[in-house]
This record gives sequence, C-alpha cells and structure tokens, in this order.
Amino acid sequence: MTDPATSYADLSALVINCTLKRSPERSHTQGLIDISTGIMQRQGVRTEVLRAVDIDIATGVWPDMTEHGWETDEWPVVYSQVMAADILILAGPVWLGDNSSVMKRVIERLYACSSILNSEGQYAYYGRVGGCLITGNEDGAKHCAMNVIYSLQHLGYVIPPQADAGWVGPAGPGPSYLDEGSGGPENDFTNRNTTFMTWNLLHLARMLKDAGGIPAHGNQRAEWDAGCRFDFDNPEHR
Repeated sequence: MTDPATSYADLSALVINCTLKRSPERSHTQGLIDISTGIMQRQGVRTEVLRAVDIDIATGVWPDMTEHGWETDEWPVVYSQVMAADILILAGPVWLGDNSSVMKRVIERLYACSSILNSEGQYAYYGRVGGCLITGNEDGAKHCAMNVIYSLQHLGYVIPPQADAGWVGPAGPGPSYLDEGSGGPENDFTNRNTTFMTWNLLHLARMLKDAGGIPAHGNQRAEWDAGCRFDFDNPEHR
C-alpha cells in the first residue's frame, strides 16, 4: 500500500550502518535497513546507506580532527551527507548489551558539529528527523535505542512516535538476523515496528519540510548570545 494523498519524492534519507564488519562481509544490520529503505524508495525518497566502519572517521569531538592532530579524517564528507538528508537513521548491533563502538564514534562526531548554527541562528540539525534500527543475538535493543534516540534529540533532531525498531534472537548465543532459521526477516513484530518507524519518519519529515522547519523563535542560539531572552523571566534585568 502507498499513500496516494501525499508525495515524499522530494525527501532524502541517510542511513549510517554502524556494524563492526567491513564490506563486503555480510551485515545483519543491513538486512533490517533494507526493509526500511525499501519502503522509502517505493515512495520515491532518495536513500543512501553508509557503512561507517569502511570510512576513515577519526576519534574526537571536533568537526575536523585533522585540525587537532589527526593525519586524516573523512567525517567532514559524512557531515555534508548528513546535512543534505531530511531523515537520519542510525543502525547498529548490540554488543554486551550496548551500542557498538562504531555507533558511539558516529554519535560523538555528530555531537562535534552540534554547535554549528543554521541561517536562522538555530542549531544546525533543526528541521530534520531521526530514528534508529538495532539488531543482535543478545538482549539490549531497547537500551541501545534509548541512547541513540536521546542523543539525536539532544543534538536537535525531531523524533517521531515509535522511532526505533529492532530484532534480537532468544536469550543466549544464537543465530543473528540473516542467519538461516533465525526467524528474523519473518518476524511480524519487527516488520511492523520497522514499517511504523519508517512511515512516522516520512510523515514528520513531510510536515517539517512543508512548514519550513522548526519555527525560529525561542531557540536561536545567535539571538540568545546577542542578549535576546525570549520571555525568560530574569528579575535581574527588570
């Protein structure tokens, strides 16, 4: 089923796969990503998937770590792709009940650019929507999602309802999402949540784009720094 009343063809989505496996090794997380991007592509949305472990992303919390002692850093290129997308999905596996080290690094580098301002004086990520996908063969998907979703909203992303989905196998060692007999690709709970997440991202991205983003009042860092207080009750200035 498609949504005949609304066009999403002018939207774009970026998915960053935070698997620990370098290409061309099979990524179970990519299997779940493919479900979400397939839905978006059928609506005409331009989608791009990056596998972060294949990219030379330096460690640190500055926009370009070559200015802070690193010889190379491809994050500035990734950041330009992030800023070109209306939708950002961070996807990754569960390890020891937590997000992968690659996911942590990507979030740190997103954070490194969070103080950049847009043309309205708001933080740069305003007007974009975010969600996450989690896979694994151990418990921890909701814990991982909480960290990712909190991080995205803190940086300025708008989070729609039910903006996460995931699949984990039974407790203890077992098959991963794409392994034969795992039941992952056929799991109705996961497929439902992934579909709902994807459509909620599309709906909210459509609303934000049509509205011109988040209204630029009461949230402009540039104006605050200039002395504007947006009705903040400050008795010292009466």
